[in-house]
Amino acid sequence: MKTALSILTVITATVLWAGEISAATTPATSTVSGEVLEVKDVESYTYLRLKTKDEETWAAVAKSPVKTGAKVTIENVTVMSNFESKSLKKTFPTIMFGNLAGSGASAQSNGSAMAKPHPAIARPSDTQNIVVPKASGANARTVAEILTKTAELKDKPVVVSGKVVKYNPGIMGKNWIHLRDGSGSTADNTNDILVTTVSETQIGNVITVKGIVRTDKDFGAGYSYKVLIEDATLQK
Repeated sequence: MKTALSILTVITATVLWAGEISAATTPATSTVSGEVLEVKDVESYTYLRLKTKDEETWAAVAKSPVKTGAKVTIENVTVMSNFESKSLKKTFPTIMFGNLAGSGASAQSNGSAMAKPHPAIARPSDTQNIVVPKASGANARTVAEILTKTAELKDKPVVVSGKVVKYNPGIMGKNWIHLRDGSGSTADNTNDILVTTVSETQIGNVITVKGIVRTDKDFGAGYSYKVLIEDATLQK
């Protein structure tokens, strides 16, 4: 059956780095308008079932006070196929991600753009022969310790030093950093920790961060992690 999205061609298969979800992705710059038939809110996003001129379809935008019956327009559309939302416990055969626009909805966006699906497609680069000394002081941990002692460290502060092997700035208002210090193993995924922060850095830097260990975190839109460090600050 031809859909409103049938003109979009899937050009790449994206495997989210967290290893949780696989989906086909189609970038686009088009807009889609429709009437809101159903609204489902999760922590950071609002999922909308829309009736467009051609069909019914699902879309996701940054969390907004959208009401059933509102007329909305979604801009900068990115289409994903077979997208799994762990928050909703639902897999969408096709769903659009974009920015809420237009004045028709008591549905104005909260000002933050809807993050596109996680761009971290490839494994981190420049990861050979990393040896970073363990941070000192209270709550100091290695990367491997954080990833293997999650029950003990959940919701507690930690300090960890490591080399920045991946850096994705400006996603959902945060910068996303992958740190490695030489501890742990690639075989069991205990050698790389994700850190979210508003502080800025760059790939190749050796930094020390302080933040809170979170587990089983689902931000929606494909951002789902077993373990990460949130609200981190760079230490001098």
